[in-house]
Amino acid sequence: MTILTEQAAEELIAARAFAPGMPGFVGIAVDLLLDPASAPAGRRPLRHGFLDPRSPRVVAVSAPPSPGLEVALRRTSDDLAAATRVMDQHGLTVLPFATAQATAEISETAGIRVGLEAGLDENGPLGLARRWVLAHTVAPVLAAAFANAPLRDGRPTGWRSVRQAARRDLPVLPGQDQHLPVQRIPDSLAAGFGFTIDSRTSWTTHVMDATTVTGRSLRDRFRAGARLTETDLDRHLTGLRPPVAARGHLEIDVADRQAGHGWRVPVAVIVALLDDPRAAEEAYAATAHLAAEPGLWERAARDALTDPVLADAARACFLAAYGALARQGAGRELRDAVADFTDMYVNRGRCPADDLLDRAAGKVR
Repeated sequence: MTILTEQAAEELIAARAFAPGMPGFVGIAVDLLLDPASAPAGRRPLRHGFLDPRSPRVVAVSAPPSPGLEVALRRTSDDLAAATRVMDQHGLTVLPFATAQATAEISETAGIRVGLEAGLDENGPLGLARRWVLAHTVAPVLAAAFANAPLRDGRPTGWRSVRQAARRDLPVLPGQDQHLPVQRIPDSLAAGFGFTIDSRTSWTTHVMDATTVTGRSLRDRFRAGARLTETDLDRHLTGLRPPVAARGHLEIDVADRQAGHGWRVPVAVIVALLDDPRAAEEAYAATAHLAAEPGLWERAARDALTDPVLADAARACFLAAYGALARQGAGRELRDAVADFTDMYVNRGRCPADDLLDRAAGKVR
């Protein structure tokens, strides 16, 4: 196999980062937390997509990219039902939580990921560069709204999401401390950030500098003389789980697993904010300034919507998302689910984790 140089690896990452396309197709992956920790080995086909083990305790139900939100939700529902039958056959229970004890020090966590088209080669709200920025600025806001993993072994951890706590040191935008040299979006989009943004370069930098399973970054390994191949690069890319990833399409991984059918709400909100031009503009106006906020990912994981900055942005984003769903003719049941979540949590400065913390403290709401 061909041995890569550092430059060749960077060029390969950048070339694969985005396949420009008109927004519309939606992919969904929902993690299931199992008891006991004995996930079936190997990939299994479901009605539409696949069931993949991520760890002994977590399996992912991944439906295929689908034409539109409603089709994607229907296919994922079918596959979740099929996955539950598989678990029943193996004597496993799907837990209604986003986190569970794995060892004395580590919690297994479950989330929801949404795949969207990268966007168009233009500068508008559906343009690739704008979508890359918006996906990042809205990510900590949605992570705070959908935080649902505050406990470890039944006790509060001090975080509303132990899953997002692992991202506490992230900047809102990748590369915002590196002052990326190439600018491919207008100054008006970068205004207020204090640096320029190049989506391909920022993703490439993240991949090269992220720690590998060896404990060192790809860049460090190349410079230490490691003989790495394209297979090694692919393995590293597969293992990366940032809030926003460039995998040809956009992969957005910001929501903790929600109870019951609640997984539909974060999917609907993410799709509405990114794929509806008007909602995208409104969400951008509500979140662009957040790139300058210190410690925002830590605040999202610890404080969630008790943080007034995150709460203000969340209210604007959920209002924009509901408007988009109404304009697009989304089903009444889905719109009601988003409205109920907004009223129960977002408008009250709460998140689902607060319900779990209340129960753990013996409070009744």
